[in-house]
Amino acid sequence: MTDTRPLTPERFAAASSRLQALEQQINRAVLGQAGVIRELVVAMAAAGHLLLEGLPGVGKTLLVRAMAQAMGGRYSRIQFTPDLMPGDVTGHAIFDMKSEQFHIRRGPVFCNVLLGDEINRAPAKTQAAMLEAMQEQQVTIEGKALTLEAPFLVMATQNPIEQEGTYPLPQAQLDRFLIKVVIDYPKADDEVALVRQITDGAIGDGLDLSGVERVLEPADVLDIQSVAAGLTIDDSILGYAVRMVRATREWQGIDGGAGPRASIALVRAARAQALLNGNDFVTPSDVKAVAHAVLRHRIKLGADLEIEGYRCDDVLAELLANVAAPRS
Repeated sequence: MTDTRPLTPERFAAASSRLQALEQQINRAVLGQAGVIRELVVAMAAAGHLLLEGLPGVGKTLLVRAMAQAMGGRYSRIQFTPDLMPGDVTGHAIFDMKSEQFHIRRGPVFCNVLLGDEINRAPAKTQAAMLEAMQEQQVTIEGKALTLEAPFLVMATQNPIEQEGTYPLPQAQLDRFLIKVVIDYPKADDEVALVRQITDGAIGDGLDLSGVERVLEPADVLDIQSVAAGLTIDDSILGYAVRMVRATREWQGIDGGAGPRASIALVRAARAQALLNGNDFVTPSDVKAVAHAVLRHRIKLGADLEIEGYRCDDVLAELLANVAAPRS
């Protein structure tokens, strides 16, 4: 449903302030990942789903838990495994012997923030059960369409190095994620601070989220998303985003370029980036800032570049340097 309220300076300022407060709270729980946290917040403000890729132990699950706690609303976690069935995600119909009728038992997908842990461990049939929820914000059980409550955000994680027992996400599902965030190891000083924080008087290695305060309610999230969607974007900036995406289809070494959904995602994410920066209009810098996260999972490198050790981000950096930005 479209929010028809006017975008007043007061409403814009409140939304930007809340978004910055959310970013600050997550930074309190996760050290050394400021760039990653910013991309998480951008995805939320743009009402988009997020794919987090990183090695074990770098804080992927902690990031989502901290964000869910600061956002408020209902949080669910699904541990994807090879034997997980679609009904374990969406829910299923059960027969009540007393009433002699079928009742629908709703699955964990009925929430505001869904953590899909190691989503690439689930088989294609179960992965497909997520597509309707992510794209249509509804699930169908026994022929009945059930609407998911807004806001609804899927934040899925995957491990990039393990191949045995995994099922790579098809391009159709990857395209449903607004952005893909790659989490690397923290810097040395940040890792020292992290270890000190976790081991200081604590038993075991449990991660303490007690310092993360709830700064948003679901209604606040919806208002932030509405404000971000209403920010001004000049035709020259929109054209810049489209040229950037179209360039991926013609760039040497890229076998599969990004489609029109990538152009839409780039504009949505750039608006959210502008709001987080406290600006009520989108600049070329906002588009550049989110381009890697929006495009890295939507392009496929050729075999020659992969053999030479190129990564998607390397190619995108060259591409962005060659797409002329509009001048103000």
